[in-house]
Amino acid sequence: MAQSKGEAQRKSKAGEGAASKQKQLETFSQGTENMLTTNQGVVIADNHNSLKAGIRGPSLLEDFILREKITHFDHERIPERVVHARGSAAHGYFELSKSMQEYTRADFLQEAGSRTPVFVRFSTVAGSRGSADTVRDVRGFSVKFYTREGNYDLVGNNMPVFFIQDAIKFPDLVHALKPEPHHEMPQASSAHDTFWDFVSLMPETTHMLMWVMSDRAIPRSLRMMEGFGVHTFRMINAHGVSHFVKFHWKPKLGKHALAWDEAQKIAGKDADFHRRDLWEAIAQGNFPEWELGLQLIPEAKAASLGFDLLDPTKLIPEEMVPVQIVGKLVLNRNPDNFFSETEQVAFHPGHVVPGIDFSNDPLLQGRLFSYTDTQLSRLGGPNFHEIPINKGVCPFHNFQRDGMHRMLLNKGQVSYEPNSLASGAEFRADGGQQGFHSYAEELESPKIRRRSPSFDDHFSQASFFYNSLSSVERDHIAAAFQFELSKVETVAIRQRVVDNLAHVDSKLARKVAEAIGIASPDAKAAAGRAGFRDVRGKLPVESSPALSMEPPATPASNAISTRKVAILVAGGVEIGAMRVIQQALHDAGATTKIVSDRLGFVATSSGQQLAVDHTFTNTASIMFDAVMVPGGAASAQALARNGDAVHFALEAFKHCKAICVIGEGVELLSSLGVTADSTPLPEGVVRGKNDPTTRVPMAQDFIAAIGRHRHWTRANVDAVPA
Repeated sequence: MAQSKGEAQRKSKAGEGAASKQKQLETFSQGTENMLTTNQGVVIADNHNSLKAGIRGPSLLEDFILREKITHFDHERIPERVVHARGSAAHGYFELSKSMQEYTRADFLQEAGSRTPVFVRFSTVAGSRGSADTVRDVRGFSVKFYTREGNYDLVGNNMPVFFIQDAIKFPDLVHALKPEPHHEMPQASSAHDTFWDFVSLMPETTHMLMWVMSDRAIPRSLRMMEGFGVHTFRMINAHGVSHFVKFHWKPKLGKHALAWDEAQKIAGKDADFHRRDLWEAIAQGNFPEWELGLQLIPEAKAASLGFDLLDPTKLIPEEMVPVQIVGKLVLNRNPDNFFSETEQVAFHPGHVVPGIDFSNDPLLQGRLFSYTDTQLSRLGGPNFHEIPINKGVCPFHNFQRDGMHRMLLNKGQVSYEPNSLASGAEFRADGGQQGFHSYAEELESPKIRRRSPSFDDHFSQASFFYNSLSSVERDHIAAAFQFELSKVETVAIRQRVVDNLAHVDSKLARKVAEAIGIASPDAKAAAGRAGFRDVRGKLPVESSPALSMEPPATPASNAISTRKVAILVAGGVEIGAMRVIQQALHDAGATTKIVSDRLGFVATSSGQQLAVDHTFTNTASIMFDAVMVPGGAASAQALARNGDAVHFALEAFKHCKAICVIGEGVELLSSLGVTADSTPLPEGVVRGKNDPTTRVPMAQDFIAAIGRHRHWTRANVDAVPA
């Protein structure tokens, strides 16, 4: 059909309008095509700092740049969590041992002996729900307290500091850490270009990098790692007096790590290693336990610490502010349904109770907005608080109505306040001390998008952490940097990282550089880069033993509680000494499993039938904390001919675990030069005969060796073919 003259004119004008708009866009974009803008095209003058009420003040709600950036980030993944997607959890209780009435009016911290139900979720940060448990990563450690005043969420990690100082950089950090967007690789790993590109250009990440490259990032068990609140919070007592506070969770089983080679192999053998370990411990009645510790700092003392308490890349050495133990956390019940509880639980650092308040930490300030925003997408609307796992034990009353997934049946015609159609005074507090009152802090002005100069020291605490570690732990950090950076394809990125490390420790930087084929570190080059601040603080202490994972010289009485010991056997095994040592291990809280070439039973040298728990093909040394090889000539010879059995023992040796060989069982270590007569024995290897007089001392030596967890200084492990 032929178009009318009017239609042609309208189309012509429309075309002219579109052309005019395109011309305007081209004109406006000239000079800004390479500039960072909002989604609306507004050029962003500062992408590193949120808008604050004063240089150390709280973030402002009017910061549309922060809100747009974090809102977009919060809604990028549906339905799994953007970060902390891979998790496991348990129910339990918190028992207060010391009243904190002097410092806070929080009800659950008033009466010693009181118990508060909790739900705790542990998680990895980088990977998706289907990733492995034992990757090198930060671990989430989040506790939901169901108090009589409402739910309180302490949402933390297993490391006391974080990568960045301001929440506006969180989307950038996670985008860099996640699999690269063009091919969605690598999964649950930071060993790739985009992550190291980002951190090499952000010197503030250096302290956290030291933690992530340390053994803290590959815990032996979720039950054997510390937890931290990360941020500085406030505690406020009934008189309105405020103290700054840092939260610590200290595991009763001690803090222990995997070997890096072991962690990688476990990821393939059992991706659910940590999840399974937690579940089985609770199911068997070995309830995980942590002590809650607080570092309390009077407001007047905060400025004299030598660093800024509002900086989340800093920690407070325990030698400067001791940790007060005030209670214990016990996990005693597994979830009934993973999805309903572990997956649907919603944590939020803004879920606080009267007596606990926030600081102006700019990373915390952004989290207070981000968590609710994220739950709207992940849990389908604003009523996620009505899901049973998120519902408090105290009643809630307000006039919020409707929305997706509303469960509560509200009655009556009134849904607003004030009103005169109902009582007119529904749910109001009395205006006195009842209810939540924010701390009346005086704020500076003007509003500003800048970072406080007190945040500028990026290296002092990184050096402090490194100096606090044992020589073996420092070697592990160097090896971790070498491994990660060897996966980085861009040479310039590798160079920037080691240049930054030169400001932490020059020997560490050179050691890393030599292994990854780049030039020697150049501290001056790092100092010339954008974002670098040549500022060094001075702590009154040079190191802190609390930061090391080195076990105490005298192991605790529960040192081997819940540890797993593999006993390797074949037909003809001599079980006299084995039974004595096995019973001693059980008495000390360890568990033992019999491993052979097939399931069923093996005949012992005395003609008994010994039940087998695992085979060499369905388990591995990496699933155990220690290995025992009983005597018996026939058994030892059969094991020595079995390549899987030999590999089992050698791999345990390579991973620096305790090994006990009895009588002829020593043959399994013959390739290491360990014989019935060789001296000295490698560290952590216990050897004995079937002689009844030596069984008890041998058991004691083996238990002590397991109690050291690892024998990291064992010589020549790199030469072991396993």
